[in-house]
Amino acid sequence: MAYKKIDHYDEHVTSGLMKNYKETLALLGEDAGREGLEKTPERLAKAMQFLTQGYQQDANAILNSAKFHEEVSEMIIVKDIELYSMCEHHMLPFYGKAHVAYIPNGWITGLSKVARVVDVYSRRLQVQERLTHQILNSIKETLNPLWVAVVI
Repeated sequence: MAYKKIDHYDEHVTSGLMKNYKETLALLGEDAGREGLEKTPERLAKAMQFLTQGYQQDANAILNSAKFHEEVSEMIIVKDIELYSMCEHHMLPFYGKAHVAYIPNGWITGLSKVARVVDVYSRRLQVQERLTHQILNSIKETLNPLWVAVVI
């Protein structure tokens, strides 16, 4: 059985980005039509859509999809969540680890959902400080915990 990769990208966005990347290559003095660069604008357009897919995702909806009533008030900690993002100032990648802790106030969520919230906000053009607050606010709004902390 042959492997077939299936990608889902917005064709309008892909074509617009491809046009811009071809122009960028030309402005840099390159020939976008040469063999080594012929498919680069399309690959880059798709890569940028993947790296910024968080704009199309709703972190609160993710948390609500696995929100459970539970009468516990012990601290929940999810550590060493890998994150990959793009610096909004230079559009270059940065990466690190996030640690999220909260004390439930009647509601908990699946631990994997906490990691997905980190990914949603990471997959946008970011600065670390805003990323920290977005993760914290999403958990606060959705679960209404007694306490929440995010460290990146």
